Amino acid sequence: MMIVRSTLATLVTLGALAGCAATTPPPGDPPVREPEGSCRAEPGQRFVGMRASAEVGAQMLAATGARLLRWVPPRTAVTMDFNPSRLTVSYDDNSIISTVSCT
Repeated sequence: MMIVRSTLATLVTLGALAGCAATTPPPGDPPVREPEGSCRAEPGQRFVGMRASAEVGAQMLAATGARLLRWVPPRTAVTMDFNPSRLTVSYDDNSIISTVSCT
């Protein structure tokens, strides 16, 4: 029984120390990679004030370079996670686009 406790204590200690191990980054600058489908909100601003529709949504995707379109109805909560390829479009009770953002 004493050997089991001693072995268990050693394993726990080694596990805790492993979490403290330092890692060194590779030499040189890390590669920079642009995310696929990066959204650009500026070209989408021209759609503010237009009526939300599937046709306008397709035009917005083409104009902004986004791959995903998220429609946000009035008084709707949405997640705040960032997705560089997502265009978020909010509209009012009359289906008029009020905001366009890349989130």
